Amino acid sequence: MLSRRSTLLLAALSVAAFVAPAAAAPSQPFSAAAFEKAQKEGRSILIKVDAPWCPTCKAQGPIIDALLTTEETFKNYVVFQVDFDSQKDALRLLNAQMQSTLIAFKGKREMSRSVGDVKLESIATLLKKAL
Repeated sequence: MLSRRSTLLLAALSVAAFVAPAAAAPSQPFSAAAFEKAQKEGRSILIKVDAPWCPTCKAQGPIIDALLTTEETFKNYVVFQVDFDSQKDALRLLNAQMQSTLIAFKGKREMSRSVGDVKLESIATLLKKAL
C-alpha cells in the first residue's frame, strides 16, 4: 500500500511526463572542481551516473526530478550528472562501475549509494541520508 506522500509523488510524476523538460530538477555535468567546491561547502550532493542508452537511467530520471522539485527538504541538493560512456575519470574518482548508480554525499562524506534502483521510496531514503 502506498503512503499519501508516495501517491502524491506518483501523481506529480504522471503530470511531469506532460510538462516541458524545463520543469526538471537542475543538474549539471560533473566536474571534479565543482564537486570539490560543493563538498567543501558541506552541501547535500547527488551524483547520477547515466548513460543515454540505459532504460534504468531513463526510469530514474523522472523519479529523481519529482523528488527534487516537489519535496521541500530536497530543494537545496546539488546534482551532478556523470556520463557513463565518456567520463571515465569521474567514474574512477567515485568508484562507480555501472550506469544507473546514485551516490549521495553530505559534504565530503558519502552517505548512501545504490545501483539500478527505480523505487520512489528507496530513492527518497537515499536522498534523506545526505541532508
